[in-house]
Amino acid sequence: MKLLPSILILAGLAASTGLAHAQEFPLTIEHKFGATTIPERPLRVATVDYNGADNLLALGVQPLTVRYWFGEYDVWPWAKEMLTGTPEILRGELNFEQIAASEPDVILALYSGITDRDYQQLSAIAPVVAVPEGVGDYELAWDQQALVAGRAIGEEDEAQAQVDAINAELAAIAGRNPEWAGQTVSLGTIWEGANHVYTTSDPRVQLLNQMGLDNHPEVVALSDPGTFSVELSEERPEAFDSDVLIWFADEGMEPIENAIFRPTLTAVQEGREVFLGPIVTSALSHTSLLSLPYALEVLEPSIALAIDGDPTTEVPLAP
Repeated sequence: MKLLPSILILAGLAASTGLAHAQEFPLTIEHKFGATTIPERPLRVATVDYNGADNLLALGVQPLTVRYWFGEYDVWPWAKEMLTGTPEILRGELNFEQIAASEPDVILALYSGITDRDYQQLSAIAPVVAVPEGVGDYELAWDQQALVAGRAIGEEDEAQAQVDAINAELAAIAGRNPEWAGQTVSLGTIWEGANHVYTTSDPRVQLLNQMGLDNHPEVVALSDPGTFSVELSEERPEAFDSDVLIWFADEGMEPIENAIFRPTLTAVQEGREVFLGPIVTSALSHTSLLSLPYALEVLEPSIALAIDGDPTTEVPLAP
């Protein structure tokens, strides 16, 4: 992983040069359900976020709970070696008794989709930190997820150091690939037979923008606030036809390769597709302090091959 050493170096510099400072508690954080006061620095932290365990582990905290999302892992490979405890695995609908049994000091809900009723039930267990007012359930940018989580657990400086390291790598990717400027990108998937393109509100699309790629005008037009993806009919596939078309192929390449509209796309005819297998799909989807270094290391060369202007260049499946 390219970024982990940089992250650790930045964090170490912050501590050794006195840049880090102890956060003061009690701490109040405002969010879409109101405001939550955390009386003292929490030692026991639960998360109901689909990606929440990653950022806690990156910040040196063992999560009491891990919410299963998809695929074959509860905790994915980039985070597994950092997990030393045995967290409660939350599957399906939230099990409030299971969460309560972990005895948390605080509960993070920044990429969770919890309802007002869920919030009330969780708040009966411990203080809950949710997404800010006006932000969709799955719209909070990757860096803000990390920073809010860091603030809530008293690790805001460490979170900032790691965010800075990843932002520096994103800027470096854009700098290494100046030809990407002005090139458009679409991120899509075919799930349960339906064609989906991800909107400009989605944190994963925003990440691709940070790498120097622009959004397809059709995607921009389809992007309503609060909506992270849009289903497209086979008769209107224009939003897929960007300079580089990235597919989440975690369910395999066959549904995508067999899509009726696919051969009509110029991006396909000119070999400008990138297929992301299960591991990279999950790494990009988690958009966490731990998963992004892995995702970026794979994405940069894959996009470079797809966008090199040579239709004969083979772009291998990202593992």
